[in-house]
Amino acid sequence: MILDTVEKLNDKGCAGVIPAAAGIGLRSSHYRDFQTGKPATAWIEAHSENLFAAGGLAHRVMGQIRSDYPLSLHGVGLSLGSADPLNMEHLRQLQRLVTRYKPGLVSEHLCWVSSEGRYLHDLLPMPYTDGMLQYISDRIDQVQSVLQRQILIENVSAYLHFTDDQMPEWAFLNELVRRTGCGLLLDINNLYVSSRNLGIDRDEYLVNLNADAVQEIHLAGFSVETALGQEVLIDTHSQAVWPEVWSLYARALRVLGRRVPTLIEWDVNIPPLSMLLDEAQKAQHILEMIHE
Repeated sequence: MILDTVEKLNDKGCAGVIPAAAGIGLRSSHYRDFQTGKPATAWIEAHSENLFAAGGLAHRVMGQIRSDYPLSLHGVGLSLGSADPLNMEHLRQLQRLVTRYKPGLVSEHLCWVSSEGRYLHDLLPMPYTDGMLQYISDRIDQVQSVLQRQILIENVSAYLHFTDDQMPEWAFLNELVRRTGCGLLLDINNLYVSSRNLGIDRDEYLVNLNADAVQEIHLAGFSVETALGQEVLIDTHSQAVWPEVWSLYARALRVLGRRVPTLIEWDVNIPPLSMLLDEAQKAQHILEMIHE
């Protein structure tokens, strides 16, 4: 289980490589837990933008975490799909973080979050067209050139179809991998939310996605709302992983054919750290059950 994984990692020292085990996302409400102890998790992921300030508590905590755990950085603000030019100051700040902390993985979302310089605080999907494919590929190339390393691209939750879509999401992601050499972060919760909202065939998605490119998996909880008399699933990261998402996670691991680093995310109504660790233990159990 996770405790055994942590002990093995500690025996070898904490290199930057992210283990194929279950980790948790770092949130400020849990800083004290890491300042006063060494919680049993295989690895840690931090939001890049939370570390853009030059100093302060976040960096003091990160210094300790970086010495104790493998670390990944996960971005929400590059806005790869925006019509705006890439925010070069944002990218330079990310570059400084990568240089400072040498994370095992760096990831961003396949989405847009800004328009005319204004940030919208949501991860908005884009049409899957040939033109958008070239546009996003060029921007990923630019990011990887500045960072001098590969980034992972994550699928986001969707709530509507674009009428001019020319390909399914999995085909768009596969082509991004082929053109840019990027990796993939497969968010199982987002796939489930999109499949329920839009009728996407989950098994077709998993079977056709480039399995070799998937280097990380995310798990989180969604919320259920009603709009115009219809049930809509919302990617809120506000509760525990749903049973249906656990089942889809197990199916994904079987299709991928190997263990994949798996992260528990929780961003709203954040519980005590112990609950995140319990969720990570569940993920670790499934990892070990499917791939001994």
